[in-house]
Amino acid sequence: MSETEQKPQQEQRRELTQEENIAWQREAFQNAQKHLAGKGIMPKTIIEKDSRYLSPLFAVWKIKSENGKTYWVISGQLPTDHIEVGAAPTAREAIRYFSFQWQMKAEQIMKAGARDKTQVDFANLLVNRAQGIYEFYEKDDLWGNE
Repeated sequence: MSETEQKPQQEQRRELTQEENIAWQREAFQNAQKHLAGKGIMPKTIIEKDSRYLSPLFAVWKIKSENGKTYWVISGQLPTDHIEVGAAPTAREAIRYFSFQWQMKAEQIMKAGARDKTQVDFANLLVNRAQGIYEFYEKDDLWGNE
């Protein structure tokens, strides 16, 4: 893992210029779309009012697909992942869900006897990012309108 990946997410945060913020959001959204497409889900529309961005760290997108289902997709400086909206009613609840899921995935990797450095690094990354996003879940001031 690089030094940047090992630092807590909050330490990496700095103010972006408007241009950097727009570019970051575009890249994070493209990664979210690619992730869904890779799972056979074709994105149709983004539900902007429910999506949340904490650039340059992560974004949680609420995306309606062509199959009529709606998903939360998380992307940014962490693994890109998705869940159906039924698993979490709000973006805040979605990041809590991702946090728990990643911790369980990391535990499964380690219990399976991960000996490959890549697997161990990925498990450690999952735990690190799970803890990082959970810290944001706990900050009530970020979620005033939910």
